[in-house]
Amino acid sequence: MPAATLDAFLNSYLGEPDELRSAVVATIRQLTQAATTIRNTINQGVLGTAFAGARGANADGDIQKDLDVFADDIFLDAMRRAPVALYASEELEQPVLLDRQAPLAIAIDPLDGSSNIDTNVSIGTVFSLLPAIGAPDGNPAASFLQAGVNQLGAGFFIYGPQLALVLSLGSGTHVFVLSTRLGTFVQAYESRVIPQRTQEFAINAANYRHWDEAVRLYIDDCLEGTEGPREKDFNMRWIASLVADCYRILMRGGVFLYPGDKRKGYRQGRLRLVYEANPIAYLVEQAGGAATDTITRILEIEPESLHQRVPMVFGSAREVARITRYHTEPSAIGERAPLFSRRGLFRA
Repeated sequence: MPAATLDAFLNSYLGEPDELRSAVVATIRQLTQAATTIRNTINQGVLGTAFAGARGANADGDIQKDLDVFADDIFLDAMRRAPVALYASEELEQPVLLDRQAPLAIAIDPLDGSSNIDTNVSIGTVFSLLPAIGAPDGNPAASFLQAGVNQLGAGFFIYGPQLALVLSLGSGTHVFVLSTRLGTFVQAYESRVIPQRTQEFAINAANYRHWDEAVRLYIDDCLEGTEGPREKDFNMRWIASLVADCYRILMRGGVFLYPGDKRKGYRQGRLRLVYEANPIAYLVEQAGGAATDTITRILEIEPESLHQRVPMVFGSAREVARITRYHTEPSAIGERAPLFSRRGLFRA
């Protein structure tokens, strides 16, 4: 049987049309057109008009690249043609009011992993779809200060060897790949399931000296391999592209850690809750994984501001739970604990 197209998937989701579902479908279709435009620009590399040149800093103080701004402009323009009331972006200080009568709000990181733009490494776009609440023209931020459990859907595009869309509308996490032959997105993986156990972690080990003790101890135990309390060898991965790391975990399992640390400006982590952590957590949970701020479920955190940062751990559910125990039960960790033995608390 031929693989389903994205259009067929969206039509199935639509079922008996209602305002919200119809709006979600129309918005995703506009997002895919915008992402295809951005993919074509990325494929031109340094030969194109928008690439890795620095522009200054965005609203939250991070360095902007030309492609960041280009992508933001493309998605904002696409959302003007969608049933979207409010558009919030990493690149903009405040949400943009598009249509006060529309039912949706979209929060987006238009170009995730932009430090990798000129190194030919996969980058992407992350988005979260929320119901527009309150008076959009009175308090435009209100729609984005909802806990992640209120998301109507979430996804990301990954601009890699293939242009892929990872999408969840509340019933599993599905992967679609753009077929240049058919000129449409085709379902490549249906209802991905992240293995509960793993032997692979992703973290920027260069920051080891800045981590809290719980994170250092967790990584130390992994690195001790078969001789340590985990009794198995681990591999480490770190792409510095959230979508690329998440895609790998969706394909084969693993755990990703971007904890807060002792550096100035990093105490609360670096990922943004509203338009990075929440959509990724939604996708991961819909695939049977878990996502926390090391202790609290990401999707239960109520944002206090649009650009709020948060520590994040996500991936294989049992490993995420184990990392939480390193933070909440430090006396029961590794060789420091009298409970440590081959039958101890951390036996995999």
